[in-house]
Amino acid sequence: MTLDAVLARVDADLDAAMERLMTLLRVPSISTDPAYDGDVAKAAQILADDLNELGFDASVRETTGHPMVVAHGNDEGPHVLFYGHYDVQPVDPLDLWNRDPFDPVIEEQNGKPVIRARGASDDKGQLMTFIEACRAWKAVTGKLPAKVTIFLEGEEESGSPSLVPFMEAHADELKAEVAFICDTGLFAEGVPAIVTQLRGMMKEELTITGPSIDLHSGMFGGIAMNPIRVLSGILAGLHDEKGAVTVPGFYDDVPEISDALRESWNKLNFDAQAFLAPVGLSAPAGEAGRTPLEMIWSRPTAEVNGIWGGYTGAGFKTVLPSQAHAKVSFRLVAGQDPARLHDNFKAWVEAQLPPDCTASFAPAIGSPASQMDTSHPVFETTLKALSDEWPGDAAFIGCGGSIPVAGYFKEILGMDSVLAGFGKDDDAIHSPNEKYDVESFHRGIRSWARVLGGLAQG
Repeated sequence: MTLDAVLARVDADLDAAMERLMTLLRVPSISTDPAYDGDVAKAAQILADDLNELGFDASVRETTGHPMVVAHGNDEGPHVLFYGHYDVQPVDPLDLWNRDPFDPVIEEQNGKPVIRARGASDDKGQLMTFIEACRAWKAVTGKLPAKVTIFLEGEEESGSPSLVPFMEAHADELKAEVAFICDTGLFAEGVPAIVTQLRGMMKEELTITGPSIDLHSGMFGGIAMNPIRVLSGILAGLHDEKGAVTVPGFYDDVPEISDALRESWNKLNFDAQAFLAPVGLSAPAGEAGRTPLEMIWSRPTAEVNGIWGGYTGAGFKTVLPSQAHAKVSFRLVAGQDPARLHDNFKAWVEAQLPPDCTASFAPAIGSPASQMDTSHPVFETTLKALSDEWPGDAAFIGCGGSIPVAGYFKEILGMDSVLAGFGKDDDAIHSPNEKYDVESFHRGIRSWARVLGGLAQG
């Protein structure tokens, strides 16, 4: 069988594939720091050159920020777009690294070989799994079993300021039947997953102002309203005794998951206590009556991320502050409108203000949730391919976080995304000593090789 030959090629070429990844990992493509602009451009060119050698029509595309890499295959079959990002996070604090973050090496961790370097998991190792799968197919058959467009970004770790303008300007070029995004992870050891729903985000920063200046608590305490007292009361009322958010209209557009999806999540046997134990917790604290996976995948949340006001230095300064501040974030699910939530939250806060106090709000930052239509046959093709490769059966899962590019693909290009990655919870992405398991890299390549083969079969 052709697929067997392709998989055998992946196995035989693993050492060379690892060295190609190492070459990319040696480039400090830190997008947030202008000092590394040249290195970001260098990484883009390495990828474009590699893709051209594989027979793609690849080019580095300039933007107002860091460049994009776009590559088009000339093969026939279902048209898919693969997205990844080649920029990486800063390495600070450097003294917590056990070695140079850009001097990649194979080490052993928990009895398994891992690739240690910044970007090993997020996202250079992940994106290279797809490119290496394409390489294996090309080596065996001289072509790919599908029409493939590859789209690689250089600004994901710095907020993607050029992404939306670039996608809007090149929408016709980038459109495909479906997108693949390899920036997620396994559900559990040996158990792959496809993320089919991502929560959105609404970020609010509010300031409560009372007196025009800070006041002496001996002279004004008891008669003057303290903004910290007001803010604390408002935030304390953000949830009721059952853990539900109290902002009016918050749940109006929140859908219930289907019985079939709930049953499939229950089969994952998620252990909430085991999940919480490493961070010193033991009991789920979300909405009463919801399973732990519902709490983190399919239910919206409200969290206070920071509170400040008055004097917080050493010793005491007995003042009633003029202002108190807080940052509040909402994780949103499909159906919730960030703009409507902002209006409701603002009105809810203002309705609780006592005399002499006002509330002001920084410009809200929001993005809606993403819900994938899994009826497209590519989802089942990918599910089968992952299940065939890994010890455990693949599952459709949710994700508590946000991956904005999936929403942009839906909004701008009109296509759903298959989010399938091979990272692990202990990969330490964004942290010192980031790693990517050699097994994740190897099986990741084999997984994409199987997916590509499945596309040709319809």
